[in-house]
Amino acid sequence: MAYAIPASLIEEANAAARPANDEDFHALSRTLARRGRDAEAATAQVARFAVAVPTWGVGTGGTRFARFPGPGEPRGIFDKLEDCATIHALTRATPTCSPHFPWDEVPDLAELRQRAEALGVGFDAVNSNTFQDQPGQARSYKFGSLSHVDAATRAQAVEHNLRCIEIGRALGSKALTVWIADGSNFPGQSHLGRAFDLYLESMAAIYAGLPADWRVFIEHKVHEPAFYSTVISDWGTSLMAAHALGPKAACLVDLGHHAPNVNVEQVVARLVRAGRLAGFHFNDSNYGDDDLDTGSANPFRLFRVFDVLVDAELGKAPGFDPAYMLDQSHNVTDPIESLTCSAIEAQRAYARALLVDREALAAAQEADDVLLAHRIFKEAYETDVTPLLAEARRRAGGAIDPLAVYRRSGYRARKAQERPDAGGTRSGIV
Repeated sequence: MAYAIPASLIEEANAAARPANDEDFHALSRTLARRGRDAEAATAQVARFAVAVPTWGVGTGGTRFARFPGPGEPRGIFDKLEDCATIHALTRATPTCSPHFPWDEVPDLAELRQRAEALGVGFDAVNSNTFQDQPGQARSYKFGSLSHVDAATRAQAVEHNLRCIEIGRALGSKALTVWIADGSNFPGQSHLGRAFDLYLESMAAIYAGLPADWRVFIEHKVHEPAFYSTVISDWGTSLMAAHALGPKAACLVDLGHHAPNVNVEQVVARLVRAGRLAGFHFNDSNYGDDDLDTGSANPFRLFRVFDVLVDAELGKAPGFDPAYMLDQSHNVTDPIESLTCSAIEAQRAYARALLVDREALAAAQEADDVLLAHRIFKEAYETDVTPLLAEARRRAGGAIDPLAVYRRSGYRARKAQERPDAGGTRSGIV
């Protein structure tokens, strides 16, 4: 039988760690009470926060230059589900996983869904891949997919997306995420207007295949692999496409898919106002689409994004029903450790955003009191919510210190024995 971290190990570790965390949590509660904030209410809200884990994320990613596989890497979708379930068992924040086709080979779908249910995880949005050629593929995507000048190539890409919808329906998913690498590297290489028209034509065929209770998430990216023009390059183009397709189309925001220094939180606020925010892919970056661990390089930006998301949540913004997912590449770390820490960092940013004194902030904004407004904002960000996060996890059955429990469990070494090196992984390169 496949090894899983026993609940008794989590309980034992929590028993040892709880006295110190109780002391810290009570101290934080008193501090927040003086500010008029309710630690218990915030803890309950954090316990309900959920972010999906991508199936491709539990294997090592890489760069154009190399990938350095680690021991016990998942050999297929069933192994990936075990790793996703492990992250959720430790954090209680990742109840769903997001599969990617054809990176995830399709076994018996009923068996796959049954296995996921047994592990205690569900399925978030399914992801299509028309940015790589696969063995035996009739037509190449070298020069595009949904916007390719060749109608047969476009039809092939559309058919793949429709197949992903059918797989998703069998798994219990409710959304399809579409990201394409279509674009050009040289001025004059493609007709900029025509490429967008062809994309919309292809997406309309995919949209027509959506079940009534499904949505399609349009993901934009400013560059790479196309470095002169990208067909779906920014939030404005994504929003144009969503409006053209219909109410079941919405705009997905990836934290790394923007030009340098773009105010991402303002982009999110605009999409919230338009009622077209599909959700968010969380990661971090220094330069571009680096796909670093969430909150590892610029945690203040992550907090600023969550401030907008929480403001929309509390204000019950029309159409606000975002799907959250981690989207990272792990080339030098254990992917389970990175995803565990990233789930916690997403929780941390969410918890801090919940602590913003929005009445005081609104009053300062209305009074044009610039520095006071900024200090009210920063006060929430500077609050150490670690004990609150740990308490939320403990109450939900997770670990007070997930990373310590994971390392103590020997999970990676056990998986290295169970999963002998098969000469590669189907994790995909993010």
